[in-house]
Amino acid sequence: LDILLTFKIGGESEIITGTDFADIPETVKPAIFEHALNLSMELANKGREGKPIGTIFVLGDEEKVMQLSKQMIMNPFKGYEEEERNLLNPSLKETIREFSALDGAFVVSGEGEVITAGRYLGAATDESEIPRGLGARHIAAAGITALTNAIAIVISESTGDVRIFRNGKVIMEIEKTTR
Repeated sequence: LDILLTFKIGGESEIITGTDFADIPETVKPAIFEHALNLSMELANKGREGKPIGTIFVLGDEEKVMQLSKQMIMNPFKGYEEEERNLLNPSLKETIREFSALDGAFVVSGEGEVITAGRYLGAATDESEIPRGLGARHIAAAGITALTNAIAIVISESTGDVRIFRNGKVIMEIEKTTR
């Protein structure tokens, strides 16, 4: 995957750092990853009532992710047509904003189908790989990506920073700057 980032000097409100951004699984369509990242940035910046909303989007390898996790609440996406719950569907944006306030993760197929929300990611990981100061949400994302071929996008509720996990490690961090 090739990527082109364009910055308007003085117009960007984030600092982007990363190590291996080209490590997006082949099973995740680039448009799905890009849309999930943009949505995550919006949730981090606008959130609810001006505060960031903390959540996790797990993209790809959905069968294994579902095996290694469990549903904490009734699945709010069950029973809807695939087109209605596709991440690229503009009418789904507000629904995702509302459900992102729930504990647990969104599991999204590589094709963009939102399979579930409120999913507990119980996969364990070596916490020594996680930078100090990150919480349970980040440890869960590291754990699930260490055991699957998925990629996870995590929004920190406390800071609004967005981190991307792959193979149990942070591969990119988008830090909100204060103005």
